[in-house]
Amino acid sequence: MYERQYIIFLYCFNVSRDYYTCHDLLEDLWLEEGREPFYQGLLQVAVSCYHYNQGNRSGAIKLMQLAIQKLSFYPDDWQGIKVDKIIHDAKNYLNTLVHSNDQMPTGLSIEIWDKQLLELVEQVKFP
Repeated sequence: MYERQYIIFLYCFNVSRDYYTCHDLLEDLWLEEGREPFYQGLLQVAVSCYHYNQGNRSGAIKLMQLAIQKLSFYPDDWQGIKVDKIIHDAKNYLNTLVHSNDQMPTGLSIEIWDKQLLELVEQVKFP
């Protein structure tokens, strides 16, 4: 039901916070799925977090803005996750990036509502 790359992406995003690996995983899936904007939006959230962690605030801002735009076209619950929650949290993250040079944005997590997907993510064995 869920692609393996997507499951590992969620693990890397929520558990290991390895945003670089998130990019690699979802980029492959995005290309395989015909450049699906949903995957691109999640990819952009991860890359935004990566840019911020690398000190590239302007890159983080730009990508988070693009991610929010893309994800806004999807239902609140889509592909086993709470899209409305990631959009809400991404907007807060973006607001902190734009308006506060001395405050760090709070980390993002992707809320998984589908119990089957959650179990699959919890079973991931990934370095």
